[in-house]
Amino acid sequence: MTAVTTTYRRVLALSGPLLPVVSFLGRLPTAMCQLGSVLLVAETSGSLTTAGLVGGALAAGQTVAGPLIGRLADRHGQRPVVLIACWVNALAVAALVTAALARTATPPLALLGLLAGASVPQIGPLARTRLVALAHRARADDRLVSAALSLEGTLDEVSFVLGPALVGLAATLVHPAVALGLAAVLLAVCGSAFALHPTAVAVRPAADRAPRTARPARTRMPRAVHAMRVSTALQGAMFGACQAGITALTERLHQPAQAGLVYAAMGVMSAVAGLSLALVPARIGLPARWRAAAVALIVLSVPLLFVRSMGALYLVVVVLGVAFAPHLITLFGLTERLVPATRLAESMAFLTSAVVGGQAVALALSGRLADTHGPSAAFAVAVGAAVLVLVVALITRAGHRPGAPVRVSPAGEEAAADRAQTS
Repeated sequence: MTAVTTTYRRVLALSGPLLPVVSFLGRLPTAMCQLGSVLLVAETSGSLTTAGLVGGALAAGQTVAGPLIGRLADRHGQRPVVLIACWVNALAVAALVTAALARTATPPLALLGLLAGASVPQIGPLARTRLVALAHRARADDRLVSAALSLEGTLDEVSFVLGPALVGLAATLVHPAVALGLAAVLLAVCGSAFALHPTAVAVRPAADRAPRTARPARTRMPRAVHAMRVSTALQGAMFGACQAGITALTERLHQPAQAGLVYAAMGVMSAVAGLSLALVPARIGLPARWRAAAVALIVLSVPLLFVRSMGALYLVVVVLGVAFAPHLITLFGLTERLVPATRLAESMAFLTSAVVGGQAVALALSGRLADTHGPSAAFAVAVGAAVLVLVVALITRAGHRPGAPVRVSPAGEEAAADRAQTS
């Protein structure tokens, strides 16, 4: 563990201790708003259908607009894009709370949900991009870059656990509007702090790299990157299916309050596994890790089909969490190595949006299956998604030549992309 501690101290030294704190608090509202909006609208309107429409609109907005926000950050720099997005997002969330409390009609609520999703400032993906840029600037080796991505993945996992927990606590003790109000404040304060942090200049905008007389050309994206996006969406589908199955099973066992705790336990174990990736030997390459994680997702998700008690559910779900973060962190690592630096923020945001989109679609589908055929039907969707993850991993050639130099110029980026397309 001493080696792990040393590695993460080096990661924190890249940015200083403040950046991880503000980036974590800045991305926490994203994990709060999905559940918070559904609970708020359900309580104020008395309609689960209306709540589902608003929650679906929020997820759709984030899925579609996430890559666009990343592209704008690549093009114009993180500072102006995040500042604008975090304040628009904060105002949109505040407006959604106000409209819901005023019992506004469904269409305006759905539009506000769409705006709240579309304006998410993508702090998680941009923090990854920024930390990677700082690592390359410090001429760090691939192991330290991987550790940086592991730390970011862990922050995501913790936010996914803590965000819904805060919403549930606020809804139980006070009102869901309190949680969304807190989310709006965090967006404005911590989002601005993330944008204004001195490390924001570490990521040089593409507009500054190109000649002033010419519009910077969009560099090509390696084909393997699209397969990784599919794999990430399938991971999101596993999240959605597990959420539906856990909810259905806890209700069947007359312990619905346990659903959030079960899901949180899975997230905590996933976060621990993500941090532990620093122990994986460097000789085990990212493509091999991707396939190993895919196999683990299948092996560890199959027992969900046979769970019939709370004790078994906790055990199986906690063990399954071991495979989640390693799979996602590996995909972020592969993406970082394959895409041109001028499109890295866009690519990182695309992966995050793929998780959100996959989760929303699978949750809707698995929820219906669970209602009709029981919890095992929802869990079967998770197992099927895991199988498809392995298929994608096996048919994708995402090799990275060992010892290849870190990107140092736009020309080098194009060469790296060409090598990835032919590898």
